[in-house]
Parts: sequence; C-alpha cells; structure tokens
Amino acid sequence: MSVLAIDCGTTGVTALVVSEDGQVLSRGYQEFPQHFPEPGWVEHEPEEIWVAVISACRQALDDQQVTAVGLTVQRETAVFWDRTTLQSPRRAIVWQDRRTTHLCDHMREHEPRIAELTGLRLDPYFTATKLAWVRRHDRRTWAGVEAGSTAVGTVDSYVIARLTGGRRHVTDASNASRTLLYDLRQGRWSEELCELFAVPQKALPEVVPSWGEIGRTDPVSFLGLDLPIAGVAGDQQAALFGQGCYDEGRSKCTYGTGSFVLINTGSEPVLSERLLTTVAWMAPDGTLTYALEGAVFVTGSAVQWLRDGLQVIQSAPEVEALARQVPDSGGVVFVPALTGLGAPYWDPNARGTVLGITRGTTRSHLARATLDAIAFEVRDVVDAMTSEAGCHVPSLQVDGGASANDLLCQLQADQLGVPVQRPEVLETTALGAAFLAGLGTGVWASPSELAQTWRLDRRFEPTPGVRDDGTHARWTRAVERSLDWA
Repeated sequence: MSVLAIDCGTTGVTALVVSEDGQVLSRGYQEFPQHFPEPGWVEHEPEEIWVAVISACRQALDDQQVTAVGLTVQRETAVFWDRTTLQSPRRAIVWQDRRTTHLCDHMREHEPRIAELTGLRLDPYFTATKLAWVRRHDRRTWAGVEAGSTAVGTVDSYVIARLTGGRRHVTDASNASRTLLYDLRQGRWSEELCELFAVPQKALPEVVPSWGEIGRTDPVSFLGLDLPIAGVAGDQQAALFGQGCYDEGRSKCTYGTGSFVLINTGSEPVLSERLLTTVAWMAPDGTLTYALEGAVFVTGSAVQWLRDGLQVIQSAPEVEALARQVPDSGGVVFVPALTGLGAPYWDPNARGTVLGITRGTTRSHLARATLDAIAFEVRDVVDAMTSEAGCHVPSLQVDGGASANDLLCQLQADQLGVPVQRPEVLETTALGAAFLAGLGTGVWASPSELAQTWRLDRRFEPTPGVRDDGTHARWTRAVERSLDWA
C-alpha cells in the first residue's frame, strides 16, 4: 500500500507517493506565484495554490496507486473562500506578511493573556491579526464572513474544501494552534479570543485529530479519485513527525523559506518568553502532544534574495560552491531580517543588514555570510531552548531543501557544538503527512513502527573550538543594529 502526501509550501506544492517502507516512489512539484502589492505585504492567490496542487499530484500519481491522502501546509496564512462556489473573494494573506504590525502594537495590553491561552506572541505572523485586518479594511469580504457565506481558514482548510468538493470545513489541532484563536490547554477554539479579535466562531473550521479519516476526495474535483483524507498537520509539525521525533526531547530543524526548530515536549505545554508553544499533533482519542518552537522567518528566502534580488547566483544550490571559495566571510555579517526577525528577537520592525564590507569583499564572502547567518539564527533558537526552557538538545536532526548543503550542515554543527544528523529523505515535511495518513488508515500500526523507516544519510560532528571563536558575538552585535529600523 502507498500513500499520497501533499505538501503546500510557501512557494510551491510538492506531492510524494510513499511506500510502506517509507521510500519515495514518485514525486511532483509545481511552483505558484508570490504577490507583493506593497512593502511588507505578502499574498497568495488561493486558486493558484489549488492549480499547483492538481499539477503536482498529477505528476506524482503517474502510474501509481495510492490508498489515502495526507496533507501538510504552510501555517498561519489566512484564506477566504465562498462555501458554495469555493472561489476566493480576495487573496490570502501569507504568514510572512507584516501589514498588521501597527494593529499588534495597539493590542499590546492583551499580549500576556493571549500568550497564556495560546502559547504564542502577539505578532503579525499569526492568523488572527490578519483576520482583524481584513475586518477593518475589506468590508465586502468580511460581510460574507459574518453572513456565513464566506469560510475562513488556513491553507489546510482551503485545500481540504477543494479536495472534498466543499463538503468539509476542517483543520487539525496543529494548524489551529497557530491562529491566536485556539486555547492550547482546552484543545478548542477560545470564545474569549474570538471575541477579542472579533472573529465569528461559526466561520472557523471544525478542529479534528491529526490522523484518522476526516473526509474523502471528490472524484469530480480531484483527478477522478475517491480516497480517504486521513492525515493533516502544519508543515513544521509534520516534519517533526516525519523525522520520527515521537518521544519527549527529540528535536529537528527544517530549512525552508524560513527555518523552524521544534522539540517534542510531551503531554505538557512548556511556556517560554522568547519561543512559541504549539500543538505538535492530536491523536484520534483527543490526546495532545506539544512542542516548543523557534521560528526564524528568513533563511532559504535569503538565498532566494541572493538569486533573484542581487542576482549573484543563478540557482540556490550554487550558494555552497560560491561560499566554499573563501575560508570565511572576511568579516562580513549579514542579518537577513528581510521580513523582520522572529525567534528569539520578535521584532517586526527589524530590517536586513550587511555589515563589515570592505574593498576586498566579494560575492563569495556574501554567500558565506548568508550561510553563517542561517547557522547563527538557528543557534540563537537552540540556545534559548536550552537556557530558558531547560530543554536538552544532544543532537539536531535536519531536513528541508537547504539541508542538502554540506557546508551549512557543518557550520550548524560547529555553532551548536552538537552533532547534526541528516536523513536520506530530506522531504520529511511531506513524509510526515504520508505517515499521518498511513497511520490513520492502517498502513502503519504505530509510531514505533514508523520510526524504523528513518535512515541516516550523514552525521556532521562539531569542530572543536568553533562555537566560541567570537564570530557569534559579532553576529549578535550586528543583530542589535538591525532592530527597530523600520
């Protein structure tokens, strides 16, 4: 038996067909456009996401038979669609979008209570702030929300609505916990928070477990297929699941558009001043597993900026070869606060900064400084986990596109001072969605059976003395100069 996994990321959709032994049998990929109507604004056209889903799945399913569908998605993005036609009245507001900074500033007095209930910060990152913005600035769309004709959700809810021909309006607990509207301990939408953000609870999706059948695909809508949709999770939680981090204390870092470090904290939420507390997944019996997360907004997209903005490389993989041309950054420090800074700084007004440029600086130094920055940002998050939350990280499992970069993995191990382990399958976000769907339909009997499918590709050992060589202290000074710039 094989499972189809759909991974709706920030820049494209990946579809994998995964076998019972955890091997990827086939794959498909389709990019979709990004829209930047104003500085700091990031939007997606929902229909373009759906077209990409169909294209990627058609590629992956060529001559492949599957028994179930699993879905994982970019989180926090706010999507609106007509419950009958499934057409969207406006573009989705993406998790990277910073337009709600001033709204968050006006609501600061509520932040302690919001953090207590949700484990999150009051930041433009999260869905409820985007919904509040639409309520104030797009009355036509919001009138449909209040009337009940327009559905509100994150990308998982939207894609499930399209997969099922509009029959299901659901989200899983891991995605719901990223909205600022979900009570972390009660495991349900919070009436108090819905009232605070003026979001009608009736417009929100039903919260369901992360695995188990929650609906079936509509053959008319989805490639003629009638399949159970049996696994759903936010992308970072799916990666945690795909990496086999089922036990308390296991951790991973996914290098994507941003980088996200998660550590499984078990059945109790661990609250932190500078990190996020989130639902990792919810079992069919309603049992919640929690995680502590550090969200770094710009890492892979910093490499994309080198490619598309500065045009110093032609493709993202070139950054490693370019960076290897120099022994170090030559004193150049790049703080990639291109959409503000996430954990552990949480400053939406921070802006990208390049310091230490001299006449001798080359594009190779900038490429190396970019990889250094990614390693420094992840170190900052792991240091906060160990010092503030008391979590022990003896090693870090990595995945995502940039984890194929050997230099980055070595830099990361050097900065953390612990081994970095890379699996054979780097697409662990999609793999986690497949595992959830297979667990929900009996392809795999238990998480312990799933853990046996994890295979190590390479282990990177830290170089002695590098962690304390002074480069991180210089990075910290550069970060201070980037803060509160806008």
